[in-house]
Amino acid sequence: MGNSVLSKKSLNELKIHFPQKGGFQFFDETEFLYEEVQQYFKNGICVREGDTVFDVGANIGLFSIYLYQMCDRDVDIYAFEPIPNIFDALSLNISQLETQKIKIFPFGLSNASKIVNFAYHPNAPALSTMYPFDSKEYRTDIRNNVIENLEHAPRHIRRLLSLVPPWLRPFFIDRDLNQIFQVESVSCQLKKMSDIIREYDIQKINLLKVDVEKSEADVLLGIDDRDWPKIDRVVVEVHDENDRLKKIQALLTDRGFRRIFVRQDPFLKAAETFNLYAIR
Repeated sequence: MGNSVLSKKSLNELKIHFPQKGGFQFFDETEFLYEEVQQYFKNGICVREGDTVFDVGANIGLFSIYLYQMCDRDVDIYAFEPIPNIFDALSLNISQLETQKIKIFPFGLSNASKIVNFAYHPNAPALSTMYPFDSKEYRTDIRNNVIENLEHAPRHIRRLLSLVPPWLRPFFIDRDLNQIFQVESVSCQLKKMSDIIREYDIQKINLLKVDVEKSEADVLLGIDDRDWPKIDRVVVEVHDENDRLKKIQALLTDRGFRRIFVRQDPFLKAAETFNLYAIR
């Protein structure tokens, strides 16, 4: 378990724990996750004091901590993280806040209660998934995308790669990708969101945030019809395989969301990853 002081004012200089082994020159996951948090608050997505938020795919908790401080410690957050090593870091990070307003759960959400094997990326925990990414072609696409879209990369990647001659950059990126895509199989518990809604008698979810590395459709299918009216706003990272983006747009439209926006960060073009924002 590692830790660092994430020097962001909004995180109040907390000591942020993370399970990443490290050793990378160009990939700092805490920096990447912090920049990702900023992307959720676009196209009308907001959280106000007194709101209730579901943080599905909480990872090490940066999104939950950011919300908690942004709302002056007056927000109820339900944070879900199924990977044991990542959950341990999440628990340590949230414990520093000494609050009962953030409830953390050592399981993920899906379309049914079950135990499944996840591909855990010890060197890049945020990429851990029930649906493994790994392929030589995929890595090549990512490397080429980083080089071609360097101006859109997170600041720490731009800064470090700018010190490397262009002809050497593919070598250094490939070196990091080979470490990032090392995986271990871990057993994880999943439950349906509607089961949690009933167990905690939740009447309103002001924001549902979903970032679960290709399991996003499963999460949404775990919401019973009677619970959809309780959800006001949704922001979900969508990996667009097999028309998943179009299917999720149709699902949200059918569930009463009338303002739906889709945005793609150019840096994530190779991953076919989009952020979808929906407001009832």
